[in-house]
Amino acid sequence: MKAFFEVLEQLYKKVLLGATLENDSHDYVFYLYPAFSDQDCSASTSSDCSNARDVQGKQEPSSVSLPTLSVAPVCLQRHSQMSSTQEITLLQLTVIRVMITRILSVETEFHAKEKYRDIIKILLKSSDIESQLTCMFQNSEKLLSHMAAKCLALILYFQLKEKITLSNFWISFCQKNISEYSESNQVVYCLWILTFVIKEIFKDTSSQKTEILKQFLNPFDTLFEVFYNSLFSQHFENHQDASKLINSLICFLELLELLIASRIHLKLHFTCQRILFLKASCVFDVITWPVQAFVKRKLIIVIKKCLLCKAGEDLCRGSVPAFMPPDNPLHVDLLALASAVLQAVDLGLLRTLSVGGKPSCFGGGEVLPGYEHAPGPDHVILRALSLLIIRSLEIKFQNCASANEMKVDLQRFMSELLIFLKPHLQPSLQSHNLCEWLSRVFIEQDDDMLEAAKASLGIYLKLTRECEATESLTQEKEMWNHHTHENGYNPHCIFLFLLKNIGFDSTVLLDFLISSETCFLEYFVRYLKLLQKDWDNFFTICNYFDVTESKDNIHICCCISSLVQNRNSNPTEAIPWAVLGSHTNAHSWVSWASAAASEPLNHGVTLEKAYTKPQANCLSTPGASQSLVDYDSSDDSEEGSTSLCLVNSRLTSSHQEAMKKTQDTFGASGDKKELGPESQSRPLVTKESNTPFSVYCDVAPDNTASEVGISYRTVKCFEELQGAIYRLQKKNLFPYNPTALLKLLKHIETIYNKSMTPSYNSDILFPGAVFP
Repeated sequence: MKAFFEVLEQLYKKVLLGATLENDSHDYVFYLYPAFSDQDCSASTSSDCSNARDVQGKQEPSSVSLPTLSVAPVCLQRHSQMSSTQEITLLQLTVIRVMITRILSVETEFHAKEKYRDIIKILLKSSDIESQLTCMFQNSEKLLSHMAAKCLALILYFQLKEKITLSNFWISFCQKNISEYSESNQVVYCLWILTFVIKEIFKDTSSQKTEILKQFLNPFDTLFEVFYNSLFSQHFENHQDASKLINSLICFLELLELLIASRIHLKLHFTCQRILFLKASCVFDVITWPVQAFVKRKLIIVIKKCLLCKAGEDLCRGSVPAFMPPDNPLHVDLLALASAVLQAVDLGLLRTLSVGGKPSCFGGGEVLPGYEHAPGPDHVILRALSLLIIRSLEIKFQNCASANEMKVDLQRFMSELLIFLKPHLQPSLQSHNLCEWLSRVFIEQDDDMLEAAKASLGIYLKLTRECEATESLTQEKEMWNHHTHENGYNPHCIFLFLLKNIGFDSTVLLDFLISSETCFLEYFVRYLKLLQKDWDNFFTICNYFDVTESKDNIHICCCISSLVQNRNSNPTEAIPWAVLGSHTNAHSWVSWASAAASEPLNHGVTLEKAYTKPQANCLSTPGASQSLVDYDSSDDSEEGSTSLCLVNSRLTSSHQEAMKKTQDTFGASGDKKELGPESQSRPLVTKESNTPFSVYCDVAPDNTASEVGISYRTVKCFEELQGAIYRLQKKNLFPYNPTALLKLLKHIETIYNKSMTPSYNSDILFPGAVFP
C-alpha cells in the first residue's frame, strides 16, 4: 500500500508540473482506478459496483515499469483500513482532476497534453468510472463525496469538449434522481454537477460552446420543468428534511440563473429557460416561508438579475456585446415576470416580508458577546426589492399606452414602496425629499443605484411623452410636475442627489463612464438629452435646493404631506411643486419655499444671502484637484487649440477668488451682512472673449452666488469631466469614442452660459426690476 501511494504521489507531482510522462499509458491507467470500498456501494445498486470491481480486476497490467507493487487496488479494499483506502482514493481523484485540467489548459506543453488525453480516454473506455464515482456520493466522508462529484463533472466536460458521447448511465442516473426528488438524497449532487459543467462551458473561449451546451442540455430540458413544479410546490412547514429542501433550492436557483444566462448570451432556446419567467408566482410564495434570510436574498437577487438581463454576468463579462439585438420572446417573458412581481406587491409582499434579523458576517451569522451590532434591516434585500419594483414598472409601462393607467399604477406601487422603506431609513424620508429615497437606499451599491436611476428615468420619459400628447393646460402640467416629486421619481432631483453623494467629483463620474460594471454611460447620455430640453425645470430645482439647504439643511419635500392637505382643502391655492415647471414662476416658488422655512424672504438682498451663505461652507469637491492622467511632460497638460479642450486654468483661479470674496463678504463668523449695490454689480468672474466657459451669476445679479450655487457646481463638474475625457482621448486611453458625449456636455455648457446672463436672471426672479 505504501509503494502504491508513493507511485500515485510521484504521478501527481509530475502532472501538477505539466511534465511529460514517459511510460505506457495503460501503466498509468492502472493506478487511477478509484480504490473502492463496500461503504461506497451501500446506497447504489449492487450491479453497478460489481461491474466496477470486475473492470478493475481485468485491467491489471502484466508488467509495470514503475516501482513494483505487492498489492493491487482490489486487494486494498479487503486488507487495508478504511482511512488508508480513502486517502488513496482522494489522491487518485485529485490526479484525474489535475490531469483533465492540464488537458484543458493552453499552457500545457503539446506532447504532455497528448499523453494526458490518451490516459483519460483509455480510463473512460476501459472502466465504468461514472458509476464508480456516483457510488461515492453517499460516502460518510464529505470530502470524498465532494471530490467524486467534482471529478465526475470534469470528466463530463472533457467528454463534451472531445465530442465523446455521454454515458447512458450518467444521463439515466441524473434523470432518475431529479424526477424522484422527494425520494432521492442525491439530487443535490446532480444539480451541482450540471451547474459546474455549464459554468465550464461558459468559460470556454471556443466558438463551439453554444453547440456543446445544446448537446449537454438536450436530455434534461423537460425534466427541469417537472422538477421546478415539484420543488416550488413544497410546503415548508410539512417538510421532514428542511436542510435537504433548502440545499436543493439553492442549487436549483444557481442552475436556473445559468439556464437563463445561456438564453441571453448564447441565444439558446429551451423550455427550461422560460420556467422562471412564466411561473414566477410560486417563487414569491417561497419568500414567505420561515427560512433563513440568505435563501430569500438568493431568490430576490436571481429575479432581479433576470429583470435586468444580467443573469450569469460574472461568467460572461468581456464577451457580451453592449447592445444585443432585440429578442421578442424574451421581451414577452420579461413582461410576464414584471407583472408577477407587481402582482406579488399588490397582494401584500412588502407588508408580510421581514427584512430584519442578524447581520450577515464573514464566516457565519454568530457574533461574539460584546461585539453585537445594533439590529438593522438587510440592506441587500432592501436594494433588491426596490430595484425589482422600479424595473418592473418600467417594463410594464413600455407596453402601456394609457397615461392615466400608468399614473395610477405608479402612484400605487411607489406609495407602497416608500411606506415599506420609511421605517428602515434613518433619518426618516418623512423629513426629506421623497426623490432622495433612491440615493439613500443604494448608497452602498453603485451598479444597482444606476440601474434604478436609469429605470426611473425611463418611467419619467415614457410618462412625459404620453402626458405631452394628452395634457395641454398649464394646470395639468403643474399637476404632472407635482406628481413626479410626490412619487419620488423626478430625474433632476435624483441626479442632483447622486452628484451630492459623490461631492460633485468629476473623477467619480469619469470612473463610472470608463467602468463596464455599471450602466452609467447609457443613463448619463439619456439624462443629458433630457437636460438640454428641460433646462428650465432643472435650473428651478437647483435654486430650490439652494434655498432649502440655506435653512438648517431642510430638504425639498419636507412639507409635501401638509401641502397635499392644503391642496385638498383649498383647490384654488397654487401647488408649490407645480411652480417648478417653468422659470417664469421661479419667484413665486422661492417665496413659498422661504415661507415653508418659517422665514420670509424679500426681493434682492435677503434672497442673495439665503442662496450664498450655506453653500460657501459646503462647496468642497473632493478629488476635483486629483488627476486621473499621469502626464509624460508639462506640455501634455496644457490646453490645446481645439474646441473640445474645455478646462481653463483661469476659471479655477477665478473660482478660488470668488470663494475668498464670498468668505470675506459674510465674515469669518458666518454672520449675514447686507450686500450693497456696489457688491451686487461687481463681477467675480471676468468675461473674456477667449474664455470657453463663462459664468456671471446664479439666481441674482450678485455674481458671488454663481460660484456657490448647485447649478454652478453641477456644470463645473461637467466641465471638469469634459477636460478629463479629452485628455484621455488625446492619449488614446479612453475605451470608446466619446465625441457624442462631449457634444452633449458642450451643449449643456452653452445653455448654462446663456441662462447665466444678468438680463436673463433678472427676468426670471425679478420681472420688471432694473439693475445697474
